[in-house]
Amino acid sequence: VNTMKKAADAAGVSVVTGDTKVVNRGCCDGLFINTSGIGIVPEGISISASNIQVGDTIILSGTIADHGMAVMTSREKLSFQSQIKSDTAPLHELVNRMLKTGRNIHALRDPTRGGLAATLNEFARSSRVGMEIVEDAIPLQADVKGVCEVLGIDPLYVANEGKLVAVVPSQDADTILKALKKVDIGSNAAVIGKVVAEHPGMVSIRTGLGVKRIVDMPVGEQLPRIC
Repeated sequence: VNTMKKAADAAGVSVVTGDTKVVNRGCCDGLFINTSGIGIVPEGISISASNIQVGDTIILSGTIADHGMAVMTSREKLSFQSQIKSDTAPLHELVNRMLKTGRNIHALRDPTRGGLAATLNEFARSSRVGMEIVEDAIPLQADVKGVCEVLGIDPLYVANEGKLVAVVPSQDADTILKALKKVDIGSNAAVIGKVVAEHPGMVSIRTGLGVKRIVDMPVGEQLPRIC
């Protein structure tokens, strides 16, 4: 509860109510915490996947798969030389910085369950455009990459908590990227791809070998539900 208070204070959020639930004996292995957030969208701001257009730029605010692999290695008590930490963090400051640039933001989402792959597929399907990303452009910590390789897990499908994906007009991309990099949790922000007219409703990735392949919507989950 104390850490929840610290996180709420840091984000400028007020906790206004609470409740408790009773579950059957043996059906809870620890603690369930459910939250609902209420906020106000400033007048004149319209951010939706339906705004995405061919030619737009795709920006990722930082490294992927940190949260999912941190939980996985801790839960399964896997022993590695490095300690992977969750990326859990409030995103309000990143979004505020982006909005203050005055540049257009067509779509914005956090790549949680299903990871980056699920988020981009949802964007592509909602807007009926294609998305093309570049593997070498996607920020990925060496430790996380190594663990994913050992376990046979694709980091594109691993959950994230303190990251966001933005789709913006290409002419505004540099300004928005610089704004993200001014915040600590956005220091690794990068342009990872673009919106294309080809293969509408689908996502493709150009691998480090120069081969292009389809990034499917995840079927099932590679990891037990963690968020």
